[in-house]
Amino acid sequence: MNAKYLLVIVCALHACKGSTEVKKEETTIPPKQEETLPVTAGKGVTLSATGTGDAYALINSVLGGTGDVVEAPDVSHPAFGKHITQVFDTDLNSYVFAFHIHVTPDNDRGTDSDRQRNEIKTYDKSPDSLKATLNETVNYSWKFKLDGGFKPSSNFTHLHQIKPIDGNASLPIITLTARYKSGGDIMQLIHTGDNGQAVTKNTIALADFKGNWVEVNEQIKFATHGSYKISIKRIKDGKILLDATYTDLDLWRTGTSSCRPKWGIYRSLLNPQMLRDETVWFNDFNITEL
Repeated sequence: MNAKYLLVIVCALHACKGSTEVKKEETTIPPKQEETLPVTAGKGVTLSATGTGDAYALINSVLGGTGDVVEAPDVSHPAFGKHITQVFDTDLNSYVFAFHIHVTPDNDRGTDSDRQRNEIKTYDKSPDSLKATLNETVNYSWKFKLDGGFKPSSNFTHLHQIKPIDGNASLPIITLTARYKSGGDIMQLIHTGDNGQAVTKNTIALADFKGNWVEVNEQIKFATHGSYKISIKRIKDGKILLDATYTDLDLWRTGTSSCRPKWGIYRSLLNPQMLRDETVWFNDFNITEL
């Protein structure tokens, strides 16, 4: 009888231990909420053509905040009308933005006759999520296409810039610019530090761009000792035109409160005989703060 009672007591103790372990599993603390939201938090802000309404109004509704982020030569060329339109592109099977520029009479918003501009940007009145601050990492992505007969000059034809909004802001920090070269036109990736010295970091044959949609992804840590990554992929065949990473790069300027991207056409008119009227197509601009 004593052995029987002992067995009952032992079984009861094991049962109590088992129920205690199950209770611990049921009360496990779930992960913190912020750890479950990386996809939502990483979507950022995207500007894509819709094919409806005014292109300027659409651009400003996404990038403009309370103001106008379009820098177009309409005032010097009113007969043409608005220099950014929405058109349907059969390669992407979607509407895209067409940026138009004319050798004459287009200029830089009525001034600076030695250059002309048709760009969009973010700026000081844009939402904070679209402006980069010191030590912040931001990802920019977009698509663009050059015409098959695109002609740059031996001067500059900027298609993308990262610029300070204020402070030492006269020169872009990062530039993608097309340039005429006797051995074959090129696309240059240029970095300019706080000291004003422009350094070409990479060069790509422009022939790989002409007539083709490409997708650009750019990640920047904005700091005096920052980092910069860029990839450019040709969409039709997936060919990687550029995949580069640079560390310990001067990506901040004296007196700057924030930085911003610019996209479009900004080119020199010092050699107009080398240029022609152009249309460059862009779409799916995305800005994501990491």
